[in-house]
Amino acid sequence: MNRIILKKELNPTVTLMKIEAPLIARKAEPGQFIIIRSHSDAERIPLTIADFDREKGTVTIIFQIVGAGTMRLNMLGEGDCVESFAGPLGRATNTIGIKKAAVVGGGVGCAIAYPVTKKLFEQGADVHAIAGFRSKDLVILENEFAAHSTKFCRMSDDGSWGEKGLVTDALKNLIESGEKYDEVITIGPLIMMKFVCSLTKQYGIRTIASMNPIMIDGTGMCGCCRLTVGGKTKFACVDGPEFDGHEIDFDEAMSRGRAYAEFEKREREAECNLLKMGGNA
Repeated sequence: MNRIILKKELNPTVTLMKIEAPLIARKAEPGQFIIIRSHSDAERIPLTIADFDREKGTVTIIFQIVGAGTMRLNMLGEGDCVESFAGPLGRATNTIGIKKAAVVGGGVGCAIAYPVTKKLFEQGADVHAIAGFRSKDLVILENEFAAHSTKFCRMSDDGSWGEKGLVTDALKNLIESGEKYDEVITIGPLIMMKFVCSLTKQYGIRTIASMNPIMIDGTGMCGCCRLTVGGKTKFACVDGPEFDGHEIDFDEAMSRGRAYAEFEKREREAECNLLKMGGNA
């Protein structure tokens, strides 16, 4: 079992946990993920590694409280242990040879965009980070992005943080101002990544998208995380989670992502009712 050594609320719906996991921290790289179970009877939740400290043996995860599983995970506090913490899984982000990149994150996807931004910056690349949120109240990791990018564009839907507009607006402005990128990396809601990739395709800029579909075992056995990439079936857990964004069938991915929405809603409501009755989650 792995102990939670730090828990921090980043905004009302997003929590950061730093977990003791020396073996995982030793091998973890940006872009990889872990699968966590909060309790013995809890579901397996895939979460991208937001940061790691090899010397201290810790792995940082950031998650949004959206369903029964993340609600139960969020009930744990510092000093508690999670039932299981497996990883690192998936393929690490390939940063070799990238001298200039734009990293585009949206919402809680910025938790995944940050370690990639940090690694590129520490390798000496010219990194332009673009982060988008609905409003200022939902912003996470602002200081971290600012410290690990050569240019940081802040965007919000309502204009309460940075500039009013979408991440694609910022990216388009940068490209049309003459910025030349070796690669664009995008991480966030599927619809956001779809439009980022549509934009960069117009300019012929290689673009990588990080996918987070429904996942159970994380080894390619269950097939739940399958995607269509370049007309072929791929599995996010072993072939990804990052793929050529210009080849991903985003419409299919969004359709599959909605398949269990009603079930997830019932589970969330059941968990809320249990907590109201004073049940032990």
